[in-house]
Amino acid sequence: MAEDGNIMKNKENTELIDFLKELPPVEFCCIYGSTLHPNNHDKSKMVDLILGVSDPQKWHEKNIQLNKYHYASWMVYLGGGKLVTEVADEIGVGVHFNPYVTWKEKMLKYGVVRMHDLIQDIRYWKTFYLSGRLQKPVNILVDSLDVQQLNYVNLRSAVSAALLLLPPEFTEVDLYAKICSLSYMGDLRMLFAEDRDKVNKIVRGQFQLFQSMYQPCLEQYKTKELLQFSPCGGHQANISQDCGLSATEYLVSLLPTTVRNTMAIRLGEMRSLSGSGGVTSRNQVLIRSRKEAADCMQGVLRQKVMVSSARQAVSGVLAVGGVKAAKYLASKMCKAWRSWR
Repeated sequence: MAEDGNIMKNKENTELIDFLKELPPVEFCCIYGSTLHPNNHDKSKMVDLILGVSDPQKWHEKNIQLNKYHYASWMVYLGGGKLVTEVADEIGVGVHFNPYVTWKEKMLKYGVVRMHDLIQDIRYWKTFYLSGRLQKPVNILVDSLDVQQLNYVNLRSAVSAALLLLPPEFTEVDLYAKICSLSYMGDLRMLFAEDRDKVNKIVRGQFQLFQSMYQPCLEQYKTKELLQFSPCGGHQANISQDCGLSATEYLVSLLPTTVRNTMAIRLGEMRSLSGSGGVTSRNQVLIRSRKEAADCMQGVLRQKVMVSSARQAVSGVLAVGGVKAAKYLASKMCKAWRSWR
């Protein structure tokens, strides 16, 4: 395992880099999802990829020339790359997915996003769609713009959000589970099309990846004396946190601006007197209690996830066509049904 939290390149990674050579050039590519589970040996599982490109319309136009069968036929014939991009931007959250792409006995699903949109979501949680995926372990294959370094801000914000929702004492597993759950709060798929134990399975299966990913953030919080660690057996730790008002204000200050701005509208802003005696806003959320701040933040994230998941679901059905959409939904519902039973 690499120190930066990504998996060391292996034979499968090399094969996927070869797959990228059959597509137009990309500026960013990462693998995410269950195939990163160290003990995953199910080769039938779909490998999930995120591809970042500078101009999605031009990229799709070139890719349709190279790999027309990756797309729904109606989109290819009615509008091509322009229509694909418009559906992703106007109906979805800026991501177009091509699922069920077969390549060298592998089943792939790749989502194409504009690099500007990806960076905006990482920094500001604008839609909290791809940023939520990048809060979980990923394996980066291409990174021309150093997204991995930029993603540190996303990880730090995720830790802050999770800490606000956790009690004074918890385990390292609890922390990663709470981080993992952030992007599922309000997700409509969780009601009927996802494994109800999904979060716990992700954390249990990728615990060491989470540890490596979040160690720098946790060290920062430890230095600030917000967190204290004590061993609890195995490789994980018991954690206690400062739940005072000043610690709460600090955690809220590290949340992305879109979240803080909405919280400020709902809770109010702290204000102070300027040198001339006028009242000026400090652009800081008014924190009366930790619970109020945590509940407000949770409501903001839940709304973001609900809107994004609904928009992307509609966009996905249009993008892949009815047959593939039904196949994908059926596989998700079967998995959910097995977990409910």
